[in-house]
Amino acid sequence: MTQESSPGFNLTDEGLIQLLNRAIRNTAILGLVPAACIWFASGWRNAAMLLSGAAISTASIFEWKRLVGLINAKLDNQKTARMGVVAAILFVLRLGIFAGVIYVSLKCFKGSVLALFFGLSLAVVTLGWEALRLLRD
Repeated sequence: MTQESSPGFNLTDEGLIQLLNRAIRNTAILGLVPAACIWFASGWRNAAMLLSGAAISTASIFEWKRLVGLINAKLDNQKTARMGVVAAILFVLRLGIFAGVIYVSLKCFKGSVLALFFGLSLAVVTLGWEALRLLRD
């Protein structure tokens, strides 16, 4: 299935991995640049909140990329038993760690909740942008 395309799109498995890599890069950039501007404009607390959300968004896309690799390996009938268990455990741990990061950000940084929300929404924004680029091509 590595060379087959999705129905309606000309997207291979490698193309999907490249799309997710671009989304990871763009999410990191969209987290760092506005955080630097916010730091100078309104202080380090709001910048830290934005960076916390952006870090969670970036890590989420990275985890989705791992899950795509697992699903593609399963569809290609490759061995995935150990990889599947590790991915499931890391998925559950990731949710707990991210909940902890959000809690600590809200309690310790005492910055704007809106900055945290903006950082958390960066994954949706960058993946939406990549989807629009895919539709355009």
